[in-house]
Amino acid sequence: MTDGELAQARLHEIAEASLEGPGVTRLPWTREHRDANRLIGIWMKDAGLDVSLDAAGTLVGRSPNAGSKPLILLGSHQDSVRQGGRYDGIMGIALACLVARRFRDRWSDLPVAISVLAFADEEGVRFPTALIGPRALAGTLDPSVFELADADGIRMSDAMRDFGLESERASALAMRTPPVKAYLECHIEQGPILEDNALPVGVVTGICGITRIAVTFAGETGHAGTVPMSGRRDALVGAAQFVDEVNRTVSNLSDLRATVGQFDVRPNVVNAIPNEVRLTLEIRGTDDVNRASFKQEMHQVASRIANTADLNLIWTPTYDQPAIACDAALRRALAAGVRQTGHRVLELPSGATHDSSAMADLCPVGMLFVRCRNGVSHRPDEFASADDMAVAIDVCETAIRGIADQTE
Repeated sequence: MTDGELAQARLHEIAEASLEGPGVTRLPWTREHRDANRLIGIWMKDAGLDVSLDAAGTLVGRSPNAGSKPLILLGSHQDSVRQGGRYDGIMGIALACLVARRFRDRWSDLPVAISVLAFADEEGVRFPTALIGPRALAGTLDPSVFELADADGIRMSDAMRDFGLESERASALAMRTPPVKAYLECHIEQGPILEDNALPVGVVTGICGITRIAVTFAGETGHAGTVPMSGRRDALVGAAQFVDEVNRTVSNLSDLRATVGQFDVRPNVVNAIPNEVRLTLEIRGTDDVNRASFKQEMHQVASRIANTADLNLIWTPTYDQPAIACDAALRRALAAGVRQTGHRVLELPSGATHDSSAMADLCPVGMLFVRCRNGVSHRPDEFASADDMAVAIDVCETAIRGIADQTE
C-alpha cells in the first residue's frame, strides 16, 4: 500500500467519527472529537511520535529527538463544518503523520525536531470563534473566548472541562523555546485552479484577509396595494441595488471576492413594503490595501443608494483579519519538492482562511494545496485522490529535508 493509499484508508476510517447524517459533522469537545483523537494518536505513534494533548485541545505528536533542536511544525484541524467532507482539515493531519513517519528510523540524525499538530477548532461552527489552538501557541489567544456559548448555551470552558481540559491553562502555551523554524500545512485547494491546470498540488502564496460589514437599509413600511410606487421608501429595493453594485464591481477585480451572504427582510410578508433589510458583506483578498479600498468604495455606494431612495443606512464593520503572506523560503522549499516529483510548480493564493493564518504570528508559514475533484469542499462529495496525496507527502518530505540542510 502506498502512502497515498494509506492516507485514503485512514481518512475513510476517521470519517466515521461523525454525527449521523450526510458527510462528516465533527465539532470540538464532543464524543466525535474524542473518537477522532484516538485514531490520530494511533497515526502519531505509528510515526514514532510522542503523543500529548495540550490545554487548548491540540493533540500533539512530537519526535523523540526534540530536546533543544529547532522545530518544524506540521498539521491542520480535525473539526469539520456540518455535513462536510472527509478531507478538509483532517487530510492535513493524516499527511503530516505520514511525512513524519518517513523520518522515524533516523530521528537522531535529523538536525531538526518535528511536531504534528491536530488542532481542535478551525471552522468555528460550534462556538462563535475559531483558531483556539494555533492562537494559544502563538501567544495571541484572548481568554475571554472561553466564556462564549454554543447554540445550547454551553460555555466553551465547560465543554473543554468535560473533555478533560483546563481552559485557564491555554494562555500559558505560547511557544518560546526551542526555536520554531516553520509551520507547514497541507490542505485541499477548495477551488478548481489545480484541476483546471491538471496539477496534483500547488504552492500557496498567501492567505486572504477578510473584512465583514453588517449593513442595514431602513425605510418605511406600508400596504402593498395602496401606497403609490413613487415616493416609496422601500428598503428591499435599495438593498437589491446595493447587492447588484457589489457583484458588478467586484467581478472586474481579479484579486478580490465579495459576497452578500446573509439577508434579512422585515416585515417579510407578502402584502407589505419592506421597511428594513439587514445584510452582511464579506470581502476577501490577499492585498489589504485593495480590500480596504473596495470596502470604502462600497460604503460610498451604499450611502449614495440610501440618499437617493430616502433610506437610512447603518454601516457596521464587524471583523477584519489581515492577509498573511507565506514565507518566501518555505515557498521555495515546497516548490523544490514539487519539481522533484516531476510536476510543474503553480503558485496560487488561498481564498479561505486556515490555521496557518494564526500560526504566522509564531513562525514562518508555508502551505501546499492538494487538488480536489471539481473544486468542491464543505460538502459530502469532497474528494482528493490517493495519487495526489502521495505527491503531497513526497513534496513535504523534500521540503523538510531542505529546511534541515539549511539548519546544519
